[in-house]
Amino acid sequence: MKKSPFLLGILLTLTLNLSLTSAEPQGQVVVAQGVDPSTLDPHNHQETPAFNVLLNMFDTLLHRTPDLKIEPLLAESYKLIDNKTWEFKLRRGIKFHNGEDFNAEAVKFSLERIANPENKMKQLSSLKFLDHVEIIDEYTVHIITKEPFAPLPAFLCLYGSMVPPKYVKEKGDTYIATHPVGTGAFKFVKWTKDDQLVMEANPSYFRGTPSVKTVIFRPIPEATTRVAALLTGDVDIITNVPPNLVPQIEGSGQAFISTAPSVRVIFVGIDTLHGGPVADKRVRQALNYAVDVDSLIKNVLEGHGFRVATPLTKDHFGYNPDIQPYPFDPDKAKKLLAEAGYPHGFDLILNSPDGRYLNDKQIAEAIAGQWQKVGIRAQVKTHEWGNYVNMMYTHKPGPVYLLGWGNSTYDADNTYFPLLHTGELLSNYSNPEFDKLIEEARITMDENKRRELYHKAAELIVEDAAWVFLYQQEDIYGVNNRLNWKARPDEGLVMVDVTLKK
Repeated sequence: MKKSPFLLGILLTLTLNLSLTSAEPQGQVVVAQGVDPSTLDPHNHQETPAFNVLLNMFDTLLHRTPDLKIEPLLAESYKLIDNKTWEFKLRRGIKFHNGEDFNAEAVKFSLERIANPENKMKQLSSLKFLDHVEIIDEYTVHIITKEPFAPLPAFLCLYGSMVPPKYVKEKGDTYIATHPVGTGAFKFVKWTKDDQLVMEANPSYFRGTPSVKTVIFRPIPEATTRVAALLTGDVDIITNVPPNLVPQIEGSGQAFISTAPSVRVIFVGIDTLHGGPVADKRVRQALNYAVDVDSLIKNVLEGHGFRVATPLTKDHFGYNPDIQPYPFDPDKAKKLLAEAGYPHGFDLILNSPDGRYLNDKQIAEAIAGQWQKVGIRAQVKTHEWGNYVNMMYTHKPGPVYLLGWGNSTYDADNTYFPLLHTGELLSNYSNPEFDKLIEEARITMDENKRRELYHKAAELIVEDAAWVFLYQQEDIYGVNNRLNWKARPDEGLVMVDVTLKK
């Protein structure tokens, strides 16, 4: 017997509510990331520390379960009408934290706010495919794309947080960047920049009340300080535990380690657009040959990383398993440098954050040391995360820069387009042939054809040495023994997943 859409909606709601409770929320959980969000506007950033905070206060139309399956969230159901039209049926009775109704108007306003170039939202590059949203009735919308866009469901799991139209229009962008209002499991209470952000359980959350009453996010850049805070009970979950401190946590009796292969790929970006030695492909190839990535993983990460040959992990759609990593070959690097006109090497600045990624400063310093051995006199400069993000957004990252990209859409488009397509927000690379391949891929609805296009695109940028390709990070979290919580492969710090042990 075929189930009705209404019955399916009830069953899905029951499933969603299994991880939540109808009891009164209790207690407090403190989470320490390495850095603070740059903004609380859910549409005006492209950084995981902000996503991790905001996903607890905002909901999207779709989401990924802990096993990464795509499911409706604020949507009740969705389907493809034609190659450029997707129909979304919305859940009824949901309200924003300020009392506004969630409905088709909110969907139209939220998505078009991002996609309108005049608004200059930093997520614009990820929703450029959107033409407009058509309201069919109060709880039905058609999302219409400029061209066919196959990965739309994957993108709407990450982008398109729903915001209340009246509130945003009345208060303005500057105000909501520090006073967010969503439909999520937790409500915003207060934010003291670079100190703490406080949120409280939303008792009216449509999936059920979270079990934890208060969640606090704190930025603690220094890893040893984060670990100390965990072991003294000042914080309950910490990110990016240094591998050398894992035994200390495991032997403490106070906390445990939870790990997951991350969605994040760490790389050295190369600004190929402003001249200098790195504008020469031979130099970029030399930079790759001169880095012993296996040694970095073994000695700096103590095994907590996985070598990658391309910008994608094996779990991403479009991953090309046939491409092999650049081998460590210092002699080849020296030969290429000489061919490019730099037989005695050259001076180079390697920019890096400090505390954003697992042992990021140490990785940058180790890479610089390896480059020194082939004549590239690299100097590492570290930056506070907020300033570093601004360098990326303003296309002033320096000639080379350490960066990580956590593509939680699990689709190649969300790596290749924002980071490598000509003219995009975070791209410092331009290759017309590559652009053509990924532009065609995003409008190709046939999965096999899309995959082939991404395979060709990967071959091209690896041969062109668009980046120095490094590794997939393994995420290491420290967790207080009083919590039930498990690391997710998409890096999400989802606080409705947390329960307190009795």
